[in-house]
Amino acid sequence: MTTRMFSPSRPIRSLTALFILWKGFLLAISLGASVAPDYDTSTSLFFGRVYGANTTIPTVAARLTRWDALYFMHSTIQGYTYEQEWAFGLGLPTTVGAISRSLSSITPENYALEPVVGIALAHISHLVAVLALHRLTLLLSGNAKLAFISCTLHILSPAGLFLSAPYNESPFAGLSFMGNLLFATSLRSKASTAKRNASMMASGILFGVATAFRSNGLASGLLFAVEAVKALRQFAQAPSLCILSSMVAPVFGGLSVAAGSVVPQTLAWIRYCGSDGLRRPWCENVIPSIYTFVQHHYWNVGFLRYWTLNQLPLFLLASPMLAILIKSGIEFVREPQRITSASRRSAAESDLNTFVRALAASQAVIAVLAITTYHVQIITRISSGYPVWYWWVGSCLMDKDRQGYGMAIVIFMVMYGGIQGGLFASFLPPA
Repeated sequence: MTTRMFSPSRPIRSLTALFILWKGFLLAISLGASVAPDYDTSTSLFFGRVYGANTTIPTVAARLTRWDALYFMHSTIQGYTYEQEWAFGLGLPTTVGAISRSLSSITPENYALEPVVGIALAHISHLVAVLALHRLTLLLSGNAKLAFISCTLHILSPAGLFLSAPYNESPFAGLSFMGNLLFATSLRSKASTAKRNASMMASGILFGVATAFRSNGLASGLLFAVEAVKALRQFAQAPSLCILSSMVAPVFGGLSVAAGSVVPQTLAWIRYCGSDGLRRPWCENVIPSIYTFVQHHYWNVGFLRYWTLNQLPLFLLASPMLAILIKSGIEFVREPQRITSASRRSAAESDLNTFVRALAASQAVIAVLAITTYHVQIITRISSGYPVWYWWVGSCLMDKDRQGYGMAIVIFMVMYGGIQGGLFASFLPPA
């Protein structure tokens, strides 16, 4: 019975069943944590102040609206009130706010709708990410077993409850994986230039929206930069209008990715730096970015700023995922054929190898930035939106010589996700 339920021969049904079971397990942990008093009362104070004392607060919303989710929900309900809220992507508050307004007419009065919508969006987005990753892996490798294992790993991601809570991680992963799928599809569409360009431009739009959720989506611009450089080199070798037109799609895609960051920055500039603005210090910078200012001013984020002795435990906690991301990234930059199949030699397969290399490089760059610049502990959750390490761990599990290594990583993921779920729901660090 169990073998039939979780079988690569029925991937969609099996992955959906596993998804439901794992999500149920994490939600049970979060609800079980309610037996103990919260370490921090921010959630109860938030709901009381924003909604009022007579509002119905679903238990699951109370347990999952923690940490940064409070900022997201405040921005959703009341807009960007405080300067530091601009450090959090515009994507989630905008999306949840729009859905909540459309449902308000059929929702009971005095009901905390926005957190529930955010939680539902997180679950749906995570499932979409699973299905998109499955299709992407099949497109690249043709290996049904690897596709199934990779998606199973994504379900069991150490990001844990961050992929269930009203956070950016699930929508970012869903949009990024769909963007990767469309980009890979465009590389397969050599026979139809129109289809290729349409797929690549649609991919850029999805990546741009993903960047509006999480700023690290900017790393996906590397995919389009590589394609643009390839087209430029071809044009230099054999100038033609056809080759020149092939640059339109990657340039449009790259600009779309950048727009995911530039548009929110522009809105902030108009608000704070326009003629009626407050003229905050960052307005005078050469590149007036509210995002970098807020990160630096309110959270002390910057190059090597997190390298202090008291942060050493967080570096140790993040080290397993950092090692996995960097090692898998380096190996797939060197040998992209491990996912695209070494036996294929067509031009399309060569393009797919370049695509995998760019994915692996962007993943490694994010890991290095986490070590040098970010609050390093967030790497465990933002890693959920990068496919290469899932393929690498999956290949370890399928290799007899490295199977034990792969199993150790899976055990770590399950244990980390479960323990983190209890900590997150109780408002305890290092979640």
